[in-house]
Amino acid sequence: MTPKSRLASSAVERYHRDGFLFPIPVLSPVEAGGLRRRLEAVEAEHGGALRGEIRHKPHLLFTWLADLVRHPAILDAVEDVLGPNLLAWSTSFFIKEARDPAYVSWHQDATYWGLSSPDVLTAWVAFTDATVENGAMRMVPGSHTGELEHRDTFAPHNLLSRGQEIAVEVDEARGVDVLLRAGEMSLHHVRMVHGSPANRSDNRRVGFAIRYIPTHVRQIAGEGDSALLVRGVDEYHHFAPEQPPAAWRRRRVRTTPRWWRGRRRSSTAAPGSSALGSDAPAPAPGRHFALSFTSS
Repeated sequence: MTPKSRLASSAVERYHRDGFLFPIPVLSPVEAGGLRRRLEAVEAEHGGALRGEIRHKPHLLFTWLADLVRHPAILDAVEDVLGPNLLAWSTSFFIKEARDPAYVSWHQDATYWGLSSPDVLTAWVAFTDATVENGAMRMVPGSHTGELEHRDTFAPHNLLSRGQEIAVEVDEARGVDVLLRAGEMSLHHVRMVHGSPANRSDNRRVGFAIRYIPTHVRQIAGEGDSALLVRGVDEYHHFAPEQPPAAWRRRRVRTTPRWWRGRRRSSTAAPGSSALGSDAPAPAPGRHFALSFTSS
């Protein structure tokens, strides 16, 4: 399926009604496979799963992820929901290994993020297929209209940092399986009730979550938060400005790729993985606001 730049008005209405939207094609399967190989090369270099400073906001370390958070097909869809002035507030990988009991309990992201407005969404980009068998996300349509009470469980196999879960019963029968092919993404609202089961398959499930906010949103849970301007202008300056990797900045000055020059109205995805930058990490990014980042 060819990636499209803009969402139809009916799709935007569906997002606002249900609190989520999928599938949205943004990369070809070949491009998604290239990103997976880059990730696995980084994992091999670091001796396994990403940990410590490279686990959160890796788009500030690797040029291929700096390109992804600015991908025209992703930003066009996000802009249709949130408006033209956009910050990438955080990113992280959500990986379930084959036959791994790890799961994500029902939760709402807004409960823990400390942001001033619910005008926040997560773009969840599939590096592999996301299926029922390998633990695709599940979402409850219309559950984004308010915030529910949560509790911390610290359950051993829960992928959330504190095992947080909704403190009231969730009707499992209402859950929708968010099935994606590699290269597709879903969007979901910061108050969406969502979770995901364990991976029962023989293959890993890999997703990359990008949390976008319009520039008017503020951090109200503390000081020192930061974000990366990825489209438009920031007239509010509520977040300390982040910089993409140094190699990305040097490459951006030297040459502007054709797919970037047409980003505002482009109808095609970025070229193959060879154009997505170096795996070499840049100097350490700026301050990272310590919160519980979740997205199944």
